[in-house]
Amino acid sequence: MKGQRVGYIRVSSLEQNTSRQLEGIELDKRYEDKVSAKDTDRPALQAMLDFVRQDDLVIVHSMDRLARNLDDLRRIVKELTMRGVQIQFVKENIVFKGDDSPMSNLLLSMMGAFAEFERALIRERQQEGIELAKKRGAFRGRQKCLSVEQVLHIRERVSAGVAKAKIARDLGISRATLYNYRESRTEAQG
Repeated sequence: MKGQRVGYIRVSSLEQNTSRQLEGIELDKRYEDKVSAKDTDRPALQAMLDFVRQDDLVIVHSMDRLARNLDDLRRIVKELTMRGVQIQFVKENIVFKGDDSPMSNLLLSMMGAFAEFERALIRERQQEGIELAKKRGAFRGRQKCLSVEQVLHIRERVSAGVAKAKIARDLGISRATLYNYRESRTEAQG
């Protein structure tokens, strides 16, 4: 029996476009996350891991789309291949089948380590840029997206017992943002 071709796609935010990942690749099923890969607690990733069966092929654009650190990458690849699921990384042009040679395992470790290192460098350069911009007075941080009136309205609705998830959806913000505003001292723009 031939397994299914299952695609996993991830971008870091809702605004980012997923169309370039796995473009033109035939898939039987597709899972898509629009969240950071800081950990493996991602809804579509977990659903994909629950769904795939022996003889399936999981196709991912690149290793950094699956995991941001080497430990998570190795664990996910090992978990899949131990269940008889193959995993293909398109950008790196590598397929892991479970009977991988020591060379394949070395490549996974090296390429995963390079991806993790690259991410750390990006964060470091970003932080350096922020510090320089602060010294020049050019960095003010992220601008508030809600007005003082909206923040007060949040507090009123929370006090009235309205579900926080509903309030966040109504305002087009995440629940985390809602909690931040709810606990702030009404420092939003007026």
